[in-house]
Amino acid sequence: MKKKIPFDLKRINEIIQTYPTPFHIYDESGFKSVAQNLNNAFSWNQGFKEYFAVKATPTPRIINSLSEEGLGTDCSSMAELVLSERIGIVGENIMFSSNDTPADEYIKAKELGAIINIDDIKHIDFIDKYAGGIPQLICFRYNPGSQRKGNVIIGKPEEAKYGFTKDQLFNGYAKLKNQGIKRFGLHTMVASNELDIQFFVDTAIMLFELAVELYKQLDIRLEFVNMGGGIGIPYKLDQKSVDLNLLGQKVQHEYNRFIVKNGLDPLKIFFECGRMITGPHGYLVSKVLHIKETYKTYVGLDACMANLMRPALYNAYHHITVLGKEDAPLVNTVDVTGSLCENNDKFAIDRDLPDVEPDDIVVIHDAGAHGYAMGFNYNGKLRSAELMLKTDGSVELIRRAETIEDYFQTMIF
Repeated sequence: MKKKIPFDLKRINEIIQTYPTPFHIYDESGFKSVAQNLNNAFSWNQGFKEYFAVKATPTPRIINSLSEEGLGTDCSSMAELVLSERIGIVGENIMFSSNDTPADEYIKAKELGAIINIDDIKHIDFIDKYAGGIPQLICFRYNPGSQRKGNVIIGKPEEAKYGFTKDQLFNGYAKLKNQGIKRFGLHTMVASNELDIQFFVDTAIMLFELAVELYKQLDIRLEFVNMGGGIGIPYKLDQKSVDLNLLGQKVQHEYNRFIVKNGLDPLKIFFECGRMITGPHGYLVSKVLHIKETYKTYVGLDACMANLMRPALYNAYHHITVLGKEDAPLVNTVDVTGSLCENNDKFAIDRDLPDVEPDDIVVIHDAGAHGYAMGFNYNGKLRSAELMLKTDGSVELIRRAETIEDYFQTMIF
C-alpha cells in the first residue's frame, strides 16, 4: 500500500531550486476539501461551526484559506489571539480555550469579542476582577472524570488538568445566571487523535444529556455545545479516516433524541479540530545526507526532530516515501535519523525502505499538524520554510526559513 502525494520527484526538484530542503509543504486543495466535508456533514445543524485549532498549524496563510470555508479559530494563548486578529478573524469567530490563564489573555480575548471558554470555576471571579466583568456569552469546559475514558495522548479524564467537575459546572452556571448572564455554551475535550467514531457519538450524547439537565434544573438553555477536537487521522497504512458523513448522521440521531425531544432545538454544534483538517495534507520534505552502517543502518536526513517532533515525543508513526522509488522493493531495514545530539532524534526505527542513497528526496507524511508548530531551536537548529501547493498548482512561500541571524536576534553578547 502507498499513501498519496500531490507532487512527484520532478516537481519537488523544481521547487528545491528555489527553496532548499528541508521544508514543510501543504496541499491547499486537500485541507480545504476536508473543511468542506465537515461543514457538509453537519449542515443539518443550524449554526454549526468548526473552529480550527491554531495550535496545530499556526500559519496565517493556511488559517486565512480555511476562513474562506467559514472556519473560525480555536485559540489558547496571546500569540494565537493576535494571529487571528491580524488575519481579520475576530468576535465570536474566535473560541478562546486556555488553562492556567494570565489576566492579559482574558483581557485580550474580551477585547476581541471572542467566546471565552473557562477551564476553572475560580476563573469566574478572576475574569470579573481582572478583565472588567464577565462577558455576556460564556462557556465552561467540562471534565467528565471517571464517567468517560480518555485515550493515550490525553489520558484518563480524572487525571487531566482540564475542566470543571459536574458539580462545579452546575454551580458555575447558577452563579452566572444570578449575575444576569443569559448566553451560555458547554465544551469538552476528552480525546486526541481518536479514530473510533463511537467515541465522538458518546461525547455528543454526554453533552446533550447535560444540556437537558441544565434546562430542567436551572432553566438554562445552552446556545451551543462544543465537542472539542480529537478526530484522528490514519497515520498508518492499515488505518481508516473517520467517516464524517456517518458521524454527522449519528450525532443528528442523538440530537433528535435529546435536544429536539426536549424542546431545546436549535442548539448549535461546534468542533475545534486541527489535526484532521491539515494533518494529512502537510509533508516534511528532506534530503538524504549520509548512509551510516554500524550495528544498524542509519539514513541521515537534513531534517531533524526540530522539524517534526512527534516520532521522538510520542513514538508516533509517520509514513515515509522515497520519491522516485515509490514502486521499488523494500530491501533495507533502517533507522531514519536527524543530526541532533539526541539519540531519540529518529523519524523511524527499523523501517523497511527501498535502497536509499545520498541526495535521495524523502517525504514524511501526515506532518501538516503538530509538525512545524512543535519546532524548537535545540543545538541551534533553525526552523525550516513552509510552502503552500495552491489550488491552482503553483507554489507559494508562506513562511520563510529561519536564518542564523534570527537565532542570535534575542541574545545579548
